[in-house]
Amino acid sequence: MGVPFVHETAVVDDGARVGAGTRIWHFTHVSGGSTIGAGCVLGQNVFVGSGVEIGDGVKIQNNVSVYTGVTIADDVFLGPSCVFTNVLTPRAHVEREDEFAPTPVGRGVTVGANATIVCGHSLGEYALIGAGSVITKDVPAHAVMVGNPARRTAWACRCGEVLPGDGLCARCGDEYQATPQSCRWVKNRE
Repeated sequence: MGVPFVHETAVVDDGARVGAGTRIWHFTHVSGGSTIGAGCVLGQNVFVGSGVEIGDGVKIQNNVSVYTGVTIADDVFLGPSCVFTNVLTPRAHVEREDEFAPTPVGRGVTVGANATIVCGHSLGEYALIGAGSVITKDVPAHAVMVGNPARRTAWACRCGEVLPGDGLCARCGDEYQATPQSCRWVKNRE
């Protein structure tokens, strides 16, 4: 995979760990104490806070800030200008660094452009968060979430397609079993 690429305008602080083959583009700042996996792409003007853990194969588009308290699993896609928060009741004159709420983002999640993820809520693996949506509660695995506040409108396959009622993905053929509360992968196409 090779050594990481860091654009000359990017800043990677001492103590940050960056995996093989990761590319860090223009005006991005990676804070010390953060970990970025292998094969990631961090677009222009991305910020990664101290202590943030980012898995392998993650793509972070332009203008995204990943603050302390956020953990991102492998193969996550973060769309342009999506927003993570880390304090529920911020005030400029009140120090709340000991109140950062954890926000785990599961494997394969997609967060659309300009979506907002309110801290303290988990995004289940392979969830699909629509552009401009506002997440105010935990998101189950494979859920398609849209709106403000976001509501589940469907279930999504690992390949990103919205699943029909029979749970058989038209694109890849994977099969799922879904209830109104959850969706789980059953088997690959035969």
